[in-house]
Amino acid sequence: MDFSFVKTALVSRLGTPYFETDSCILFCGDTLQLSKKAAIQLFDAIITSPPYNIGKEYENTVPLDMYIEWSVAWLNDSCKLLKPTGSLLLNLGYVAVDDKGRAVPIPYMLWDKVPMFLNQEIVWNYSAGVACKNYLSPRNEKILWYVKDRNNYVFNLDPIRDKNVKYPNSKRNGKLRVNTLGKNPSDVWEIAKVTTGQNRSSEERTPHPCQFPTDLINRLVLGFTNENAIVFDPFIGSGTTFESCLRHNRFCVGFEILPEYCEIAKKRVISVQAEMEYSSAQMVMSFPFSDVEMERVVYESV
Repeated sequence: MDFSFVKTALVSRLGTPYFETDSCILFCGDTLQLSKKAAIQLFDAIITSPPYNIGKEYENTVPLDMYIEWSVAWLNDSCKLLKPTGSLLLNLGYVAVDDKGRAVPIPYMLWDKVPMFLNQEIVWNYSAGVACKNYLSPRNEKILWYVKDRNNYVFNLDPIRDKNVKYPNSKRNGKLRVNTLGKNPSDVWEIAKVTTGQNRSSEERTPHPCQFPTDLINRLVLGFTNENAIVFDPFIGSGTTFESCLRHNRFCVGFEILPEYCEIAKKRVISVQAEMEYSSAQMVMSFPFSDVEMERVVYESV
C-alpha cells in the first residue's frame, strides 16, 4: 500500500522529518508541540510507553502533580489524532508517592483522565527486575487499552492466540472445545523484558536504557491493528514499534525528542529492512522459477 499521503500530510504540518522510508517516518521533537501541529485524524492506533517520571536519563523528574498534568496534556493532544475507530495501547509502570505509597501504578492516577473509553487493562508480567528484601519484587506493568468507540474497534484474536497452552479436558455437548490456533492469551501476558548486563543482555538490546520488548509490541500490533494500519508512537525511543510495524505490514509514525535516540531508531529501521530484504532475496534464490517456468520444468522432468 502507498502511504505517501501520510508523509505528505505530516510534512506539510511538521516540516522535514529526521528520517523516513516507505514504511515509516520519524520526527525529532517534543510530542506536545508536534501533536498540536499535526492536528489531523490520521492514525488507526497509538501504541506507546511514555516516561514514568522515575529519574531515567532521558527525563527530568518533576513533582507528581506536574507529571500528571503533562500526561493529561499529551494524551489529549495525541488522542485527537486517532480515527473514530482508533485505539490507544498505553504502557505504564509504577512510581513512588511521598508518604502515600512505595510503588503506586501510574494507571491508578491516570486511567479516567484519558478522553477515551477504557476497554480493558492488560497486565504485563516479567521475571527480570529489581530484587527486593523487605517487600515483594515488582514484576508487572499495565497496558491500558482504550477505544474511541466502545462498539466499533479493531481486535484480532487469532494472530495472538497462545499456541503453547495445553487445553484442559473441556467439553460442550460431549465434544472437546479446542481451537487449533491456540488459546486466548487472557489479560495477563508473561513476556520477558529486554535485559542488560554481561552474559544476560537480550539479543535485541540497543543503547536505549528503557527498551520495549519486541514480543510485547508484536502482540499489540497484531492484536489491535489490521494490516496497512497507520500506527503512531509519540515516544518512539529505541524504535521497537517501528520494527514491529515493518515486520507486520503496518505504517508507523514516530516522535522522539532526543536526537541520539532518533539515531538509534533510524539505525534499527535500516538494519531490520536490510535483514528483511536479505531474507526475501534468499527466498527468491530458493525458488528461482516463475510458476509457468516451474510447470515446464516439472513437465519436462517427467
